[in-house]
Amino acid sequence: MSNAIDVNDSNFETEVLSSDIPVVVDFWATWCGPCRKLGPVLDDIASEFDGKVKFVKVNTDENIKTAKDYAISGLPSLLVFKDGKAVERLVGLMPKSSIVSNIEKHM
Repeated sequence: MSNAIDVNDSNFETEVLSSDIPVVVDFWATWCGPCRKLGPVLDDIASEFDGKVKFVKVNTDENIKTAKDYAISGLPSLLVFKDGKAVERLVGLMPKSSIVSNIEKHM
């Protein structure tokens, strides 16, 4: 995802938990085929929500602590954070409309 910020274990709190706007966190891995398919969809959604929702991605292979902290067991996993708390969890490849509707209810 070109519109998303790469986040790691050390800056997760600053970029996600301290954000003043909702944040969609894409938990992914390089070996995950569905993750690669979801990337362009999330790019598209990120451009639609530009300035209203922050999009970040976390490579679970490189950031095991954060993945473990949020019990990420399936990829891709999207977590929506609002006011520093995970308020929505979406697991697996899903249509753009489902992702958008799940983000919009937390705006």
